[in-house]
Amino acid sequence: MNDMQGVPAIALSAVLKKSSSLPKNKEIVKGYDFNDGVDYRALLESYKTSGFQASNFGLAVEEIKKMIVRRQQPLSTEDVLETDPFIRRKYHCTIFLGYTSNMASSGVRDTIRFLVQHNMVDCIVTSAGGIEEDLIKCFAPTLLGDFSLDGAQLRDSGYNRIGNLIVPNKNYCQFEDWVMPILDKLLEEQKSKNIIWSPSKICTRLGEEISNPDSICYWAAKNEIPIFSPALTDGSLGDMIYFHGYRNPGLIIDIAQDIKRINSIAVKAENSGMIIIGGGVSKHHICNANLMRNGADYAVYINTANEFDGSDSGARPDEAVSWGKIKKTATPVKVYAEASLVFPLIVGQTFASVFHAEKSNLKHELS
Repeated sequence: MNDMQGVPAIALSAVLKKSSSLPKNKEIVKGYDFNDGVDYRALLESYKTSGFQASNFGLAVEEIKKMIVRRQQPLSTEDVLETDPFIRRKYHCTIFLGYTSNMASSGVRDTIRFLVQHNMVDCIVTSAGGIEEDLIKCFAPTLLGDFSLDGAQLRDSGYNRIGNLIVPNKNYCQFEDWVMPILDKLLEEQKSKNIIWSPSKICTRLGEEISNPDSICYWAAKNEIPIFSPALTDGSLGDMIYFHGYRNPGLIIDIAQDIKRINSIAVKAENSGMIIIGGGVSKHHICNANLMRNGADYAVYINTANEFDGSDSGARPDEAVSWGKIKKTATPVKVYAEASLVFPLIVGQTFASVFHAEKSNLKHELS
């Protein structure tokens, strides 16, 4: 400042304005130093102090770790009076997982399957595509393509594009061959046993019928984790139900059962956590269920949508607080990122790390 003679005072005061004292607990921005080698765990841990969405990634990891720690605590009271094992309270924190169909189409399906296989979540909400894409992969693979492939040429060749993924139409034909006899069974049991099916009960049945451990639905049925899909007819499953209504009419699918079922899960929860990938009906259905208990205790959103069009998909967690869908005392996090990039990494830093640490400790105790 002493060497600044002749500089206009207004410029000096604008550019060299003095800073007020900062709070002592503020973290310093610091990234990963690759001079230390390539340590992916340390690299991801450094995200929290890197700024921008890397910091939100780190905060999301912390929020999910809180859910896991709370979930591992003993239940205050056993839910002994509940007769439905799919909604009976099992853990001190009930974790809701929501995702859109493209997650099942992509390799994120395997990350979700891992969570469901090892009982790490308690309730799933997804779109029709989130169910059928999981099941279809049990018959034939989804292939890598390109975002720039010509739609008209693909249509003529019998290929369907999901972003840069390709699903041959014959995969859906195989799915039809498999699912139609199951719809026949559901209708027969509706008539002979007076069973009225709901989307979640159909999802469980499909998981039982698929008998393939690569499937999310398989493990959800095996581990008594309900899959809710209030828009079950909005996809290939809806197409099959439509065709089935001509060849063997009369199947009833009751969504009223499921709203009672998912809301009961939320109301019974001693603590509640939401992990929601993407937006749409799967996001709102979980949030609205948690309204029934005056809000979730923990929440992580992962999506690329913004809030400026007023859509629920882009709405930040604070909007959900205003509705009572997330508690006022919660510390929710939204990660603005494409989920196929970040969700497997988040799971690696949370659920998978805990799982393998516990597995390693058990081996050590048994050796």
